[in-house]
Amino acid sequence: MVARGAARRYKPRTDNKQAVILMAIERTLSMIKPDATARNLTGKIIAKLEDAGLRVIAQKRVQWSEAQAQKFYEVHEQRPFYNDLVAFMTSGPIVMQVLEGEGAVAKNREIMGATDPQEANAGTIRAEFAENIERNSVHGSDSVENAAVEIALCFEISEIVG
Repeated sequence: MVARGAARRYKPRTDNKQAVILMAIERTLSMIKPDATARNLTGKIIAKLEDAGLRVIAQKRVQWSEAQAQKFYEVHEQRPFYNDLVAFMTSGPIVMQVLEGEGAVAKNREIMGATDPQEANAGTIRAEFAENIERNSVHGSDSVENAAVEIALCFEISEIVG
C-alpha cells in the first residue's frame, strides 16, 4: 500500500509476447525546399508527413535572404557545397514547419528518405519527388538537439500554436 500523497511507481506489465515501448513526443523542423515548392508539391509532401502521424503545429511560406540561409547553414560553412546550398535555398520560396509526434525526428527522417534520392526507399518523399541529391525537396532536423536550434532560428514561440 502507498501512503496517501506519495507517488506510485508505475511498472508496465509485459509478457513474453508483448513489450511496452514508450516513445517521446518530440518536435522537429521540416522544410520543403524551392525545387518542391516550384513544382507545387507542398500539399503532397505535407500529406505524407501527416499520414505518418506527424502533426503540423507551425507553418509558414517564406523567401529567405542570403543572410538567413547563411545563418541556418553556417555549420556547413567550410564545406565545398555551402555556397551552392545557400544560392539554392534563396532561389525560391520554402515552406517551414514544426512537426510534432512520437519520435518525430526519426519518423520525419524516415519519411524523407536518404539524402540521395537514388538511395531512398520507395514511397519516401525523396524517392518520389527529389530531382537529384542537391535538389532533394526537403530538409529535416537530424537530432532533437538540432531540431530545437533550427526551430528557434525559424520560428518565434508565438508562431507555434498547434
